[in-house]
Amino acid sequence: MKTALKSVVLVIVTTSLSLAKDETPKTKTETVKPQTLSRGWGDNLDWVQTYEEALFKAKSGNKPLIVINHREDCPHSQALKKAFAEHKGIQKLADRFVLLNVIYDPTDKNLALDGQYVPKIVFVDPSLVVRADIPGKYSNHRYTYEPEDIDLLFENMKKAQTLLKTEL
Repeated sequence: MKTALKSVVLVIVTTSLSLAKDETPKTKTETVKPQTLSRGWGDNLDWVQTYEEALFKAKSGNKPLIVINHREDCPHSQALKKAFAEHKGIQKLADRFVLLNVIYDPTDKNLALDGQYVPKIVFVDPSLVVRADIPGKYSNHRYTYEPEDIDLLFENMKKAQTLLKTEL
């Protein structure tokens, strides 16, 4: 009987210990930021979710639209995203635009321009005209930018603002 009682107590203690909650504080906590519409292109900026919403806001707000087509698994897109997010001038000027970044190929054929590739940045004015006259510097992919082209992108954003004031 003593042996059986010892066995029962041992089973209860073992079970209690295995079910006990670990109350020791974790030394390393991993924080995961929630996914936002910015996808890292500028978390403090106001981004829209869809192309249709972007077109509506551009027209109704009389603001140019920037469409950034990129991929999460593309090293060129990731490098450009980092440069875009870190450029103080771009982040400040971006408030004057409707902003959309997409990780899929838009269905609007007007955005295809010279083909489908990433990263690709296209400007659309408030009259909903795709501005093919605001390209990057490359002849084979006219609307792509590399991180070292970030100042050209900034100048093109200023150009889109200037065209807005002079043409519309």
